[in-house]
Amino acid sequence: MATPTPSELELKAKEAFFDDDFDLAAALYAEAITAGPPSAALYADRAQVYTKMGDFTAAAADAARAAELDPAMPRAHLRRAHACVKLEQYDAARAAVEAGAALAPGDARFAQLMREIDAKAPPMEIEASAAVATTAPAPAPAEKPKYRHDYYNSAAEVVVTVFAKGVPPEHVAVDFGEQLLSVSVEVPGEASYHLQPRLFGKIVPERCRFAVLSTKIEVRLAKAEPGTTWTSLEFTDKPRFVAAAPPRGSSPSAGGIAQRPSYPSSRGRKDWDKIEAEVKRAEKEEKLDGDAAANKFFQDIFSSADEDMRRAMTKSFQESNGTVLSTNWEDVGSKKIEPSPPEGMDLRKWEY
Repeated sequence: MATPTPSELELKAKEAFFDDDFDLAAALYAEAITAGPPSAALYADRAQVYTKMGDFTAAAADAARAAELDPAMPRAHLRRAHACVKLEQYDAARAAVEAGAALAPGDARFAQLMREIDAKAPPMEIEASAAVATTAPAPAPAEKPKYRHDYYNSAAEVVVTVFAKGVPPEHVAVDFGEQLLSVSVEVPGEASYHLQPRLFGKIVPERCRFAVLSTKIEVRLAKAEPGTTWTSLEFTDKPRFVAAAPPRGSSPSAGGIAQRPSYPSSRGRKDWDKIEAEVKRAEKEEKLDGDAAANKFFQDIFSSADEDMRRAMTKSFQESNGTVLSTNWEDVGSKKIEPSPPEGMDLRKWEY
């Protein structure tokens, strides 16, 4: 039997996603990613799968990788923002929303998500004190860092992002130690910036690297213990690592499919099976209209269809850009389906 191509694996992954078989979809996307060159679309779609599974850390990492491979992909920024909101990483979520909204200013989802972020983490306001000092003056408040920073885990690296826009590379210095990181920005005539944490875990300095981009400084720290997850960027008295675990229902040798790491929760252990069941029940009970109702109708038909009907539906829907839906494989299997928008409407290719 011939080895499936990345595009064939991607199609099977989409079918598994439509069937709500998210474990299989994640495994098939992992195979597709391994089988071909780096693909922003594959990482962005797997991020959506991880979001459905409740693994928001993995979703944020995949969406960030998609945005790195294709910075002009709005849905990569949108999916990272969604995952970061769930992780309560609101600075990273805001940055992702801003990047996506700049690429797709007409997409209302970014504005809606920003309102959600502001509601959960409103900008801090400094309140003036009415008290008058009668003794020694109060100590000066700690100076706010010039730039904010954020981080996320992958299996082998920790990626630290300093959101410094328009900094000349020659004014940036980054040094690595066994458990130390030093990032310094010294621009003449401006306040200096220094980020010098003692790291949560050990790194391999000679394998670490950094890049100064137009909007940020990205630092990649190579973990000395790949497959573990840092629960914070900085060292704590009792470091705790979480070892990677295979996806549910798979084994380390199951067809060579890459294992998905297990990520910690800042609010303790959660029963994701129960959460997923509750989400599915809520989705079934939800009353939909418009595009959402059409999508639900499509999924209901797809879930009860036979193999040929599913192939026909998937092929016709994808090739026609969502304007044709056929269940007859004999009719659509041997030809390319051209888009056919309703009369009086223009064709527009949607990001999903």
